[in-house]
Amino acid sequence: MQAGKLNKRIMLQKPVKTQNTSTGAIVNGWGDVAELWANIADLSARDFVAAKAGQNEVTTRITIRWREDVTYKHRILYRGRVYDIQGVLEDDKSGREYLTLPCSRGVNDG
Repeated sequence: MQAGKLNKRIMLQKPVKTQNTSTGAIVNGWGDVAELWANIADLSARDFVAAKAGQNEVTTRITIRWREDVTYKHRILYRGRVYDIQGVLEDDKSGREYLTLPCSRGVNDG
């Protein structure tokens, strides 16, 4: 992957639990992990229909430089949109150059 193709700034987030100071209740939320350079490619309408995509289906592919800490439990924020990671695919050459993250949009807002 050429570095010039990673031209969008995204935020990688992970699930976090915090305690509400007034009630003591445990609250599920999201915490920032890192701001990263990425390539974002929406599926074409043709690919989307061929995949019979529904609300939880892959709609976008996000490519980032390789990191060992990214899992399907993380999410991506880009331009106010939430992208849920459906899988983590390593590159087919070295396996440590970049990651492709098939994502669905806007399902995991909470």
